[in-house]
Amino acid sequence: MKDYINVIGGGLAGTEAAYQIAKRGIKVKLYEMKPKKYSPAHSNENLAEIVCSNSFKSNLHTNACGLLKEELRMMDSLLIKIADNTSVPAGQALAVDREVFAKKVTETIKNNPNIEVINEEIIDLQKLIEEAITVVATGPLTSDELAKRISEITKQDKLYFYDAAAPIVTKESINFDIAFWGDRYEQERGKDEEVEVWKERLKTTRDKQNYINLPMNKEEYEKFYNNLISAEVVELHNFEKREIFEGCMPIEIMAKRGEDTLRFGPLKPVGFTDPRTGKRPYALVQLRQDDTEGNIFNLVGFQTNLKYGEQKRVFSMIPGLENAEFVKYGVMHRNTFIDSSHLLTNTYKMKNIKNLYFAGQITGVEGYVESISSGLVAGINAANEFEGKEEFVLPVETMTGALATYIATPNEKFQPMNANFGIVPGLEKRIKDKKEKYNILADRALKKLEDYRSKKEVD
Repeated sequence: MKDYINVIGGGLAGTEAAYQIAKRGIKVKLYEMKPKKYSPAHSNENLAEIVCSNSFKSNLHTNACGLLKEELRMMDSLLIKIADNTSVPAGQALAVDREVFAKKVTETIKNNPNIEVINEEIIDLQKLIEEAITVVATGPLTSDELAKRISEITKQDKLYFYDAAAPIVTKESINFDIAFWGDRYEQERGKDEEVEVWKERLKTTRDKQNYINLPMNKEEYEKFYNNLISAEVVELHNFEKREIFEGCMPIEIMAKRGEDTLRFGPLKPVGFTDPRTGKRPYALVQLRQDDTEGNIFNLVGFQTNLKYGEQKRVFSMIPGLENAEFVKYGVMHRNTFIDSSHLLTNTYKMKNIKNLYFAGQITGVEGYVESISSGLVAGINAANEFEGKEEFVLPVETMTGALATYIATPNEKFQPMNANFGIVPGLEKRIKDKKEKYNILADRALKKLEDYRSKKEVD
């Protein structure tokens, strides 16, 4: 066996895994095919490039992803630490300047003396596995050749679903005679002390000015809706299957489910008053800051597969975006994941193949923070195996442990999963109030994690 561990893939899960291995004094060879080769969705040379939304979701503990982030902070997650340090205003959510975030991750990884970054596409996976412990974290856009090798090794057909990204516009092109600042959830924060925590972490947060809001009346909405459902989309003839993951449903497909679907989804007007009328809008579009300077904003919930020209035409019908400058149009791409429920253990290790771990969205954990979580667990377990230590298995009451358990539990209808309170064990006593219930579950999780760390002396 070689005196290092291989990590394939320089995305969120791969860089987190590499960091966790390296901090334990073990050499890492981190393989990343960029810049020699790019996936259909990637465009720059940095590691940990974010290609969809710039949001890492809520910071509140009463939110499952907020709890997951807090667990990762407790376990010294490199990527969550950098995300906190590169955050942009997003209300109770953690959103980042994606360019600064990726640059910081790249600098930290490349400056680590235990990590060697090798820009090379891996095709002969079997060779690497035979040489050393290997973590495959190639993400939902694994190259075709490597995907074939993974399929051969796992003896499983590849699975596909589709992911879509929202367009981004410049702030200066937004019409502020119509648009106004505001936060939908300002009155739904939760505990006061919890609010202070995330406010402290987001130093640049503007009070009630985290989102730009675009109100629509009934006539404006109906005109937009009718053009949206009839707009031309990009044909997906190059992909094997046409399955769309519910969590990233393109807005034009969502709209076809019914005229009011968007008004009860991403365009819900609840909690807002249109300053022009003094009344609640019929529908409302939100824009979220996408860079540190606040020069560009993405359309929240507007993942799309419309042709670029159609995006410009239809989205410019939204009041306030009539003269919008689109710096990036929405794109749709195929995601790949393995049947982890039959292949992996709750350490993210292959059940029947020595030396092989998987991490990231290729395992079926869905989301940025979830991918980081899997990279942390896989990286620590790879390091523990290297050093002959016992497996790192977190209590199922923690969100990190629950995700690992979910992907390792046999399921004939296995599908990607976000962090959610439905995958953790319930409480003995039934609690009707959802916020109170989630708060108790979150407190229990953090206590379980702290107890585990104290017992195992996990750094």
